[in-house]
Amino acid sequence: MDSIADQLYGILSDRITTGAYAPGARLDPQAVAAEFGVSRTPVREALARLEHDQLIVTRPRSGTFVARPGVADVHEVCQLRKGIEWVATGIAAAAMPLEQIADLRAEAVEALQRAERGDYEPFFASDSRLHNEIVAATGNARLIKARTSTEPFVQWLRVLGATGPHRIAGSTRRHLEILDAMAARDATTAQQAAAVHLDEVEEWTIADMESEAITT
Repeated sequence: MDSIADQLYGILSDRITTGAYAPGARLDPQAVAAEFGVSRTPVREALARLEHDQLIVTRPRSGTFVARPGVADVHEVCQLRKGIEWVATGIAAAAMPLEQIADLRAEAVEALQRAERGDYEPFFASDSRLHNEIVAATGNARLIKARTSTEPFVQWLRVLGATGPHRIAGSTRRHLEILDAMAARDATTAQQAAAVHLDEVEEWTIADMESEAITT
Protein backbone atom coordinates (compact mmCIF):
# COMPACT_ATOMS: atom_id res chain seq x y z
CA MET A 1 0.00 0.00 0.00
CA ASP A 2 1.24 3.48 -0.82
CA SER A 3 2.32 5.67 2.08
CA ILE A 4 0.37 8.82 2.94
CA ALA A 5 3.14 10.88 1.32
CA ASP A 6 2.86 8.80 -1.87
CA GLN A 7 -0.90 9.28 -1.95
CA LEU A 8 -0.58 13.02 -1.42
CA TYR A 9 2.05 13.22 -4.13
CA GLY A 10 -0.27 11.46 -6.56
CA ILE A 11 -3.23 13.70 -5.75
CA LEU A 12 -1.26 16.96 -5.90
CA SER A 13 0.61 15.92 -9.05
CA ASP A 14 -2.72 15.10 -10.70
CA ARG A 15 -4.17 18.46 -9.70
CA ILE A 16 -1.20 20.25 -11.23
CA THR A 17 -0.99 18.24 -14.45
CA THR A 18 -4.74 18.40 -15.10
CA GLY A 19 -4.78 22.16 -14.62
CA ALA A 20 -6.84 22.13 -11.40
CA TYR A 21 -3.93 24.08 -9.90
CA ALA A 22 -2.91 26.80 -12.35
CA PRO A 23 0.75 27.65 -13.06
CA GLY A 24 1.89 30.18 -10.47
CA ALA A 25 -0.79 29.20 -7.94
CA ARG A 26 0.28 29.20 -4.30
CA LEU A 27 0.37 25.90 -2.40
CA ASP A 28 -0.07 26.24 1.34
CA PRO A 29 1.36 23.17 3.13
CA GLN A 30 -0.76 23.86 6.19
CA ALA A 31 -3.92 24.02 4.07
CA VAL A 32 -2.99 20.75 2.35
CA ALA A 33 -2.45 19.07 5.73
CA ALA A 34 -5.81 20.37 6.95
CA GLU A 35 -7.65 19.29 3.80
CA PHE A 36 -6.48 15.70 4.09
CA GLY A 37 -6.36 15.50 7.87
CA VAL A 38 -2.68 14.58 8.01
CA SER A 39 0.42 15.88 9.75
CA ARG A 40 2.89 18.23 8.11
CA THR A 41 5.50 15.46 7.66
CA PRO A 42 3.88 13.57 4.72
CA VAL A 43 2.93 16.91 3.17
CA ARG A 44 6.59 18.01 3.27
CA GLU A 45 7.64 14.68 1.73
CA ALA A 46 5.07 15.00 -1.08
CA LEU A 47 6.06 18.59 -1.80
CA ALA A 48 9.74 17.61 -1.88
CA ARG A 49 8.96 15.05 -4.60
CA LEU A 50 6.92 17.57 -6.56
CA GLU A 51 9.81 20.02 -6.37
CA HIS A 52 12.23 17.30 -7.48
CA ASP A 53 9.97 16.73 -10.50
CA GLN A 54 10.04 20.51 -11.10
CA LEU A 55 6.27 20.79 -10.84
CA ILE A 56 6.49 23.27 -7.96
CA VAL A 57 9.02 25.84 -6.75
CA THR A 58 9.73 27.12 -3.25
CA ARG A 59 10.82 30.71 -2.86
CA PRO A 60 12.48 31.80 0.37
CA ARG A 61 10.20 34.02 2.48
CA SER A 62 7.51 33.80 -0.21
CA GLY A 63 6.15 30.26 -0.15
CA THR A 64 5.53 27.32 -2.47
CA PHE A 65 4.02 27.76 -5.91
CA VAL A 66 3.05 25.69 -8.93
CA ALA A 67 5.85 26.08 -11.47
CA ARG A 68 5.49 27.99 -14.72
CA PRO A 69 6.96 25.74 -17.43
CA GLY A 70 9.16 27.52 -19.92
CA VAL A 71 11.15 26.87 -23.09
CA ALA A 72 14.15 25.61 -21.11
CA ASP A 73 11.94 23.03 -19.36
CA VAL A 74 10.57 21.77 -22.66
CA HIS A 75 14.08 21.51 -24.10
CA GLU A 76 15.40 19.59 -21.09
CA VAL A 77 12.49 17.15 -20.93
CA CYS A 78 12.61 16.46 -24.67
CA GLN A 79 16.37 15.92 -24.54
CA LEU A 80 15.94 13.45 -21.69
CA ARG A 81 13.14 11.63 -23.49
CA LYS A 82 15.15 11.53 -26.71
CA GLY A 83 18.11 9.90 -25.00
CA ILE A 84 15.98 7.34 -23.19
CA GLU A 85 13.69 6.51 -26.08
CA TRP A 86 16.44 6.28 -28.70
CA VAL A 87 18.05 3.51 -26.66
CA ALA A 88 14.72 1.91 -25.78
CA THR A 89 13.45 1.86 -29.36
CA GLY A 90 16.56 0.03 -30.52
CA ILE A 91 16.06 -2.64 -27.89
CA ALA A 92 12.30 -2.86 -28.41
CA ALA A 93 12.76 -3.32 -32.16
CA ALA A 94 14.28 -6.70 -31.38
CA ALA A 95 12.37 -7.58 -28.22
CA MET A 96 8.75 -6.50 -28.62
CA PRO A 97 6.39 -9.22 -29.92
CA LEU A 98 5.00 -8.56 -33.40
CA GLU A 99 1.44 -8.96 -32.10
CA GLN A 100 2.02 -6.15 -29.60
CA ILE A 101 3.49 -3.91 -32.30
CA ALA A 102 0.47 -4.55 -34.53
CA ASP A 103 -1.90 -3.75 -31.67
CA LEU A 104 -0.14 -0.44 -30.96
CA ARG A 105 -0.28 0.42 -34.66
CA ALA A 106 -4.00 -0.30 -34.95
CA GLU A 107 -4.68 1.80 -31.87
CA ALA A 108 -2.63 4.71 -33.28
CA VAL A 109 -4.56 4.66 -36.55
CA GLU A 110 -7.92 4.55 -34.78
CA ALA A 111 -6.86 7.40 -32.45
CA LEU A 112 -5.99 9.58 -35.45
CA GLN A 113 -9.40 8.91 -36.99
CA ARG A 114 -11.08 9.86 -33.70
CA ALA A 115 -8.99 13.05 -33.45
CA GLU A 116 -10.04 14.06 -36.95
CA ARG A 117 -13.60 14.03 -35.60
CA GLY A 118 -12.59 16.23 -32.66
CA ASP A 119 -12.06 13.55 -30.00
CA TYR A 120 -8.46 13.88 -28.81
CA GLU A 121 -8.46 11.66 -25.72
CA PRO A 122 -7.83 8.39 -27.62
CA PHE A 123 -4.69 9.97 -29.12
CA PHE A 124 -3.38 10.96 -25.70
CA ALA A 125 -3.98 7.43 -24.43
CA SER A 126 -2.41 5.84 -27.51
CA ASP A 127 0.57 8.19 -27.41
CA SER A 128 1.25 7.49 -23.75
CA ARG A 129 0.84 3.73 -24.15
CA LEU A 130 3.12 3.56 -27.20
CA HIS A 131 6.01 5.40 -25.57
CA ASN A 132 5.64 3.62 -22.24
CA GLU A 133 5.43 0.14 -23.78
CA ILE A 134 8.49 0.74 -25.93
CA VAL A 135 10.49 1.65 -22.83
CA ALA A 136 8.94 -1.21 -20.83
CA ALA A 137 10.01 -3.66 -23.55
CA THR A 138 13.65 -3.02 -22.59
CA GLY A 139 13.16 -4.65 -19.19
CA ASN A 140 15.60 -2.03 -17.90
CA ALA A 141 14.26 -0.82 -14.55
CA ARG A 142 16.43 2.31 -14.56
CA LEU A 143 15.34 3.36 -18.04
CA ILE A 144 11.72 2.78 -17.09
CA LYS A 145 12.08 4.84 -13.91
CA ALA A 146 13.77 7.71 -15.78
CA ARG A 147 11.05 7.75 -18.45
CA THR A 148 8.30 7.60 -15.83
CA SER A 149 9.76 10.68 -14.13
CA THR A 150 9.02 12.77 -17.25
CA GLU A 151 5.38 11.69 -17.57
CA PRO A 152 3.78 14.28 -15.23
CA PHE A 153 5.49 17.12 -17.10
CA VAL A 154 4.51 15.71 -20.50
CA GLN A 155 0.88 15.36 -19.37
CA TRP A 156 0.96 18.90 -17.97
CA LEU A 157 2.04 20.40 -21.29
CA ARG A 158 -0.76 18.53 -23.06
CA VAL A 159 -3.32 20.11 -20.74
CA LEU A 160 -1.83 23.61 -20.93
CA GLY A 161 -1.35 23.57 -24.68
CA ALA A 162 -3.46 23.82 -27.79
CA THR A 163 -4.08 20.48 -29.47
CA GLY A 164 -5.11 20.22 -33.09
CA PRO A 165 -5.28 17.72 -35.93
CA HIS A 166 -2.07 19.10 -37.49
CA ARG A 167 -0.01 18.17 -34.42
CA ILE A 168 -1.71 14.82 -33.93
CA ALA A 169 -1.34 13.88 -37.60
CA GLY A 170 2.38 14.68 -37.46
CA SER A 171 2.91 12.66 -34.29
CA THR A 172 0.89 9.73 -35.64
CA ARG A 173 2.96 9.70 -38.82
CA ARG A 174 6.13 9.31 -36.73
CA HIS A 175 4.50 6.73 -34.47
CA LEU A 176 3.67 4.60 -37.51
CA GLU A 177 7.19 4.99 -38.90
CA ILE A 178 8.60 3.79 -35.57
CA LEU A 179 6.22 0.84 -35.33
CA ASP A 180 6.62 -0.22 -38.96
CA ALA A 181 10.41 -0.21 -38.59
CA MET A 182 10.10 -2.20 -35.36
CA ALA A 183 7.84 -4.71 -37.12
CA ALA A 184 10.54 -5.10 -39.78
CA ARG A 185 13.11 -5.52 -36.97
CA ASP A 186 14.96 -2.50 -38.38
CA ALA A 187 16.35 -0.95 -35.21
CA THR A 188 18.31 1.80 -36.96
CA THR A 189 15.31 3.18 -38.86
CA ALA A 190 13.11 2.92 -35.77
CA GLN A 191 15.66 4.84 -33.70
CA GLN A 192 15.99 7.53 -36.35
CA ALA A 193 12.21 8.00 -36.46
CA ALA A 194 12.05 8.17 -32.66
CA ALA A 195 14.76 10.86 -32.57
CA VAL A 196 13.05 12.95 -35.26
CA HIS A 197 9.72 12.56 -33.44
CA LEU A 198 11.08 13.95 -30.16
CA ASP A 199 12.79 16.82 -32.01
CA GLU A 200 9.47 17.68 -33.64
CA VAL A 201 7.59 17.47 -30.34
CA GLU A 202 10.07 19.93 -28.86
CA GLU A 203 9.83 22.26 -31.86
CA TRP A 204 6.01 22.22 -31.89
CA THR A 205 5.68 22.68 -28.14
CA ILE A 206 8.05 25.64 -28.07
CA ALA A 207 6.28 27.18 -31.07
CA ASP A 208 2.95 26.87 -29.25
CA MET A 209 4.48 28.32 -26.10
CA GLU A 210 5.98 31.31 -27.91
CA SER A 211 2.72 31.95 -29.76
CA GLU A 212 0.90 31.76 -26.40
CA ALA A 213 -1.11 28.74 -27.51
CA ILE A 214 0.32 27.28 -24.29
CA THR A 215 -0.54 29.53 -21.36
CA THR A 216 1.81 29.46 -18.38
